[in-house]
Amino acid sequence: MPALADATRGRILYGGDYNPEQWPEEVWPQDIALMREAGVTTATVGVFSWARLEPAPGVRDFGWLDRVLDLLHDGGLDVCLATPTASPPPWLGERHPETLPVTADGTTLWWGSRNQYCPSSAAYREHAHSLVEAVAARYAGHPALRMWHVSNELGPVCHCAETTARFRDWLRERHGDLAGLNRAWGTAFWSQHHSDWATVTVPRSAPYLPNPAQALDFQRFCSDVLLECFTAERDILRRHTPGIPVTTNFMTRYKGIDSWAFAAAEDAVSLDMYPDPADPRAAASAAADQDLTRSLAGGPWLLMEQAASAVNWRPVNRPKPEGRLRLESLQSVARGADGLLFFQWRASRSGAEKFHSAMVPHAGPDSPGHRRIKELGAELRLLTEAVGAPVQADIALVHDWHNWWALEQAGRPSALVTLPALLQSWHGALWDEHLTADFAHPEADLSGYRLVAVPNLYLASDAAIDNLIRYVRGGGTLVTGFLTGIADPTDTIRDGGMDARLRDLLGVHPQEWWPLEDGHTVSCASTRLGAFTGTLWSEQLRTAPGTETVATISGGDLAGTPAVTRRAAGDGTAWYLATLPEPAALRRLLADAARRAGAHPPLPGLPDEVEAVRRGALLFLLNHGDQQVTVDLTGRHRDLLTGRSTDGAIRLPRYGAAVLRPE
Repeated sequence: MPALADATRGRILYGGDYNPEQWPEEVWPQDIALMREAGVTTATVGVFSWARLEPAPGVRDFGWLDRVLDLLHDGGLDVCLATPTASPPPWLGERHPETLPVTADGTTLWWGSRNQYCPSSAAYREHAHSLVEAVAARYAGHPALRMWHVSNELGPVCHCAETTARFRDWLRERHGDLAGLNRAWGTAFWSQHHSDWATVTVPRSAPYLPNPAQALDFQRFCSDVLLECFTAERDILRRHTPGIPVTTNFMTRYKGIDSWAFAAAEDAVSLDMYPDPADPRAAASAAADQDLTRSLAGGPWLLMEQAASAVNWRPVNRPKPEGRLRLESLQSVARGADGLLFFQWRASRSGAEKFHSAMVPHAGPDSPGHRRIKELGAELRLLTEAVGAPVQADIALVHDWHNWWALEQAGRPSALVTLPALLQSWHGALWDEHLTADFAHPEADLSGYRLVAVPNLYLASDAAIDNLIRYVRGGGTLVTGFLTGIADPTDTIRDGGMDARLRDLLGVHPQEWWPLEDGHTVSCASTRLGAFTGTLWSEQLRTAPGTETVATISGGDLAGTPAVTRRAAGDGTAWYLATLPEPAALRRLLADAARRAGAHPPLPGLPDEVEAVRRGALLFLLNHGDQQVTVDLTGRHRDLLTGRSTDGAIRLPRYGAAVLRPE
């Protein structure tokens, strides 16, 4: 099968969404000239062009797109051609109202924005596939075509009658018959037993808490039906162009789709990422997004969208200070990106995103914003050694979308426990310690990692639990967070309140959960970690003989209860955290566990502000602080960005970066 490397061909891709249909045709040659000057390699074309390509049912207008692709090719630019199925034209909703999505309370969502389609709609799929077939047939042989981009940020959810019918079919395949469905959904509770498939529906607005197993299955179904939409378009494209890689763009830590399943169906994995310039932890958050995307891809990935400066959809949209765009872009390359694309090439003068920044801003090409774009394009040409190279990581964080869907439903011990926040706390602690981490599916092979961290795995399959046990007994170090191993894949609580196999592995048995109110903490004492506060969660915990208590709750109702434990199991070690330690304490704990497991930062003694990542033979150093810092080095290195050699130490200015190759 084709791969991202078939599009990169030894280069870091650089460019962005190009929407020429928004501009007079005389502007197009100017765009091509500016792209060449800026070092652009790739233009993503056609993402929202359905109404232009098919202005009326069955009426196709490809002439303008022919001219655009020819101009790009003549200018030496490659094309990532999109299937424009994310935003159907108004005529489709008017002629086929069954294509419009319906909310849980029965409200129809109309055209006038984007993503106004029901993924289950046969009429939507028929029209979408017809257009994709025509686009693929027309441009299969075009010399500019290097990649396909299916739809855009797949995520619509619908609760209509057609969706209900498809949901029933999905449930029959998953559970077999009504007896299997009733068992899986626990319908003995609240008199919810189904004796006829006609009463089985998608979740709708209800008087009180919904059935959690029904809601969980519906989230699985919604992900699967969107995956059907993707694979149907992918298969059309593959039939016409078997050698051209196909991708679709993920959103950062988006809950609506199982990205592990989607990534397995793609030729290349791509991400839209928009760090907030006003967030002091933006770099740590971005690193988690980049590591997750690299892990989904199993290697290099594509940054499909980023902002040149400000976005337009936050309450206050701050621009990026001088140096931040370069720093964020190099961070993506350091963590595995082989392409950096933007939304968008030229700022729109009308429409809902006219205040979103672009590679060519409203101020024009003679502006600081476009100067930064040209400078970045020039530097990326110096980093071809990074293309295709692996990122070195000895640590993995376990993450699963099915667990996410189950954990955050209503009626849980604490609505304050959210998976993205837990993942960010744990990954951020590793990032602060300069430790690079992958993400891993709970059933994936973990044997190559020195340390595996499980911030939360409330819902865990038997295979996942056996996998964690096998990893530890084989010599691995496991650090597990609270509320793990509680429910099976039907969201049924396991006997004893925690899976017996995990209780044996960890040497703990939670007796009662004591979640903390917002802002409340518990005081903890530890000889190894020092005194610290626990946040978010606590529990009455019983330990088995042979389990070491690393930290103890030192006050309140749970005084004397273990807060952190450690236990030898087989050839490995398993830690358990019955609270979320404050950031500094979590950092110390994970650093201690990593050090004991043999996982170390790329360099010793790094300043807190400096991120260090090894990609292949290259060492990326990124200063996220607003002051100059000095980084001590061992041996002589050449900075690919400046061409200068350094021996012993290197100075990084505010938001400065270096990409070092050992000499």
